[in-house]
Parts: sequence; structure tokens; C-alpha cells
Amino acid sequence: MKILLASQSPRRRELLSSLGFDFEVVKIDCEEILPENIAIKDAAAYLSELKADAFRKLEKDEVLLTADTVVAIDNQILGKPKDEADAKNMLQKLSGKTHQVYTGISVKTLDKTITETDVADVEMEEISDDEIDFYVKNYRPFDKAGSYGIQEWLGMAKIKNMNGSFYTIMGLPTHLVYKILNEI
Repeated sequence: MKILLASQSPRRRELLSSLGFDFEVVKIDCEEILPENIAIKDAAAYLSELKADAFRKLEKDEVLLTADTVVAIDNQILGKPKDEADAKNMLQKLSGKTHQVYTGISVKTLDKTITETDVADVEMEEISDDEIDFYVKNYRPFDKAGSYGIQEWLGMAKIKNMNGSFYTIMGLPTHLVYKILNEI
């Protein structure tokens, strides 16, 4: 079985490798646009499956893994920030509140696609404007949903509590990936 990881995320590569799987990183060009009235709980799975469907036809021995993470607060999805101001705005919204992180994965073979979503609740302490400036300047979280990485300074210094998988928040629900890949 040849695993193809369709992700440019160094975190996803590190996690999949740490699970003990050999894989090849592939690129998918796909416009990630959500339908207007999609439920927040379905968004990450929808985007993950959209990416899987955009990939070329698989060979018999190939397995494609795609993933997508969305951060949600107050019935609003926070994607990847467009710029520094957008990143700061997102972090101000998360400050002192609990938000949800949804990571959807799709595992696709020649004849089927399995898509699952995992969710975690994350409670942030208050984040001052100076702390937000420091984080955005030093960690440049422009490739991260919600403008932060749990494994970075902000996660270490400001996450007060979480209910769910650390790895789901990091961008790959490793327990689901391991289970599905072993079943295949």
C-alpha cells in the first residue's frame, strides 16, 4: 500500500511519520470554497473530501489522505488569516473564550472514500494586544486556521483547557488516521 499525503503542512507530515507510516507528499490544486449554508460541524469534512475528489484517479495500491481544519467561535468559521490584521482580529475573538476546532480527514482508495471529523473544545485565557502582536510577529501564523498553532508559544502560554485530542487541534486526528489506515 502506497500512502499519498495531500498536505503541505509540516505538522501533518510530522504526525503521520510519527505514527509509523511511510508516505509520499502530493499536491492538490483545489479551490476551497464552502457552500453558503453548510453546518460548521460539516465544514472540515466537506473541504477534506473536496480535496480528495480533486485528485487524479488512484492506482490499485494507492491510498490518498487529505485533511482540513477549521476553527469556529460564535457560529463563525475562522479560516487561515489573509494578513497580519486578520490574524490579530481572529486572536482577539478567541481571547478569553472557548472555541471549537474541527479536523476532517478523508482516506480514499480506488473504490471508496472514508471521511470522518473530530472536534475539540479549546478554552483560551485572555490574550493582551501586546501578546497578540508578539505572537503574530514571531510565529507568523498565516498558514493556520484560527491564526494559531497549539504547539507554539500561544498554545503553551494561553490555552487554559481543552476537551478533545491535542492532535486534532494540531491538524490531524491521529487516532482516526491510524484506525482507518490499519483497517484498509
